[in-house]
Amino acid sequence: MTGRKRLFDIIFALVLAALLWPVFVVVALLILTQDGAPIFYASERMKTADTGFQLIKFRTMTVAQNDGGVSGGDKTARVTKTGRFLRKTRMDELPQLWNILRGDMSFVGPRPPLRIYVERFPDLYANVLHNRPGVTGLASLYFHAHEESLLSKCVSAEQTDHVYARRCVPRKARLDMIYQTHQSVCFDMKILVLTCASVLRRR
Repeated sequence: MTGRKRLFDIIFALVLAALLWPVFVVVALLILTQDGAPIFYASERMKTADTGFQLIKFRTMTVAQNDGGVSGGDKTARVTKTGRFLRKTRMDELPQLWNILRGDMSFVGPRPPLRIYVERFPDLYANVLHNRPGVTGLASLYFHAHEESLLSKCVSAEQTDHVYARRCVPRKARLDMIYQTHQSVCFDMKILVLTCASVLRRR
C-alpha cells in the first residue's frame, strides 16, 4: 500500500466516523432492542496470505455456535429483519471503519477472504493479497449481486462451500487482479462513487 492510499484511508475514515456516529448509535440501539446482544459480529479474515485479523460488522444473523463459512441460502433463515435492512444498505459494514483505521483494511481492495480459502488456494491468494483487503472493490462492484444469486440457491453449508470455491473464488480473483493492475487513488475514488450509486439503486 502506498503512503498516499494509506493517508486517504485514514482521513476519509475519520471524516466518515465524525459524520456517521449518530447512525452508529441508532443502528446499535436498533439491534440491541430488536435482536438483543451482541451488537457486533467478529470473524477472522486474512490481511495477507499469512496474517489474519478480526473483521468487525454489525450483527445481522441470530447467534449460532461454531458459526463460520460463507453465507449462503442455508443461513437465510438466520438473517434478522434488522439484518436484512443492514445488508441491503451495506450499513452492516460501517464498523469496518475501525479495521481501516487499524490498518487491517483499505476502503478499496479485494474483499478479505476466510482463512480456509487462502489455505485451499495459496498461490491465487498470494497474488490477490498483494493489495490490502478492502470494504469494496471491483469484485464487490461487479460480482456481488451474481455471487448472492449463486449462493442463495445453496441449501447446505457443503453446497455453499462448493459453489463459492468453484464459481466465485476464481471470478473474484480475476477482477481483483485487474484492480491490482490499474490501482490508483483516482481509480479508488471511482470505485467508491460507483459502489455508493449501486447501494442507492438497491435501496
